[in-house]
Amino acid sequence: MIPLYYDLHIHSCLSPCGDDDMTPANLTGMAAVKGLDVIALTDHNTCRNCPAAMYHGEQYGVTVIPGMELTTAEEVHVICLFPALEDALAFDSLVCEKLLPVPNREDIFGKQQIMNERDEVTGTVELLLINATSIPFDDVFPLVESFHGIAYPAHVDKTSTSLISNLGFVPPGSTFSCAEFHDFKNLHRIRREHPYFETCSVICCSDAHYLEDIHEPEHQIYVESADAAGVIKALKERR
Repeated sequence: MIPLYYDLHIHSCLSPCGDDDMTPANLTGMAAVKGLDVIALTDHNTCRNCPAAMYHGEQYGVTVIPGMELTTAEEVHVICLFPALEDALAFDSLVCEKLLPVPNREDIFGKQQIMNERDEVTGTVELLLINATSIPFDDVFPLVESFHGIAYPAHVDKTSTSLISNLGFVPPGSTFSCAEFHDFKNLHRIRREHPYFETCSVICCSDAHYLEDIHEPEHQIYVESADAAGVIKALKERR
């Protein structure tokens, strides 16, 4: 097995809450400087900065997994990761149709900048990306799997926009095999209160919106292959 230092929840300047310095080149460069092996770009309800980030990942020697932080109809945040860019962009097109039709107000929420491989702004997203979609929580997991990816609840230990904070429980019949924590100090409490997480693979990620918040090389995942497919396969394996 291959050990990889990871941070699988990072936002770019395409997320309205992401800092303008979180360009695809900057965030992958910072990951390389910090010594991470693999990261995932997970902007709110979009994958459209993933092509540029993956390009820079190749230049810096960092594996970049194309992904998204989806907001469900219940306003629960779910991380969606894909083994290939074409899968991510196809899913992006579907999510775009499910996003609530509320225009972004840059003066209130921030810019939503699409960038190319030269870190140049090539466009913006008109609809507010931090809104909910019409996709129910229970439907996310088979839907993402149909695009060859994996979906799992984001920052389950946070007090807002998480599965526990918004629903208060793990829905009966849930099938997700992985869960993301913001701070592993909360792991034992969450598992004690919600036994479903006892059998989940668990990871700890930054949810970085600023360059300095990207994780240091402190958490590892063990994979059979050091690529997106290998990471996703490892996340699907229950404890």
